[in-house]
Amino acid sequence: MSKALSVDLRERVVATVASGASCRAAASRFGVSASSAIRWVALAREGGSVAPGPLGGTAGRRAFEAHAALILQLVDQRRAVVAAGHAAARHGRRLRAEAEVRLN
Repeated sequence: MSKALSVDLRERVVATVASGASCRAAASRFGVSASSAIRWVALAREGGSVAPGPLGGTAGRRAFEAHAALILQLVDQRRAVVAAGHAAARHGRRLRAEAEVRLN
């Protein structure tokens, strides 16, 4: 997993741009990507802080939680189709495709 570059390095890149260098020149001088330098300068202009944001993974959980009710409903419907199919099979019948679609 990658680590965020230090706040000190970010501040030095921003200070170099503030003293007149271009973002690309400052990035080249400090060995970082031009896109990082551009992003840090924009962060400094907008909010004053170039500190890194949190790394890693809660976005997936938030995305799941936003749709949890729908996901659980679909899982329950799938279970109903499977259970109906098993019940039909126990009695020697097959569940018709129309019934499966209707249960979905």
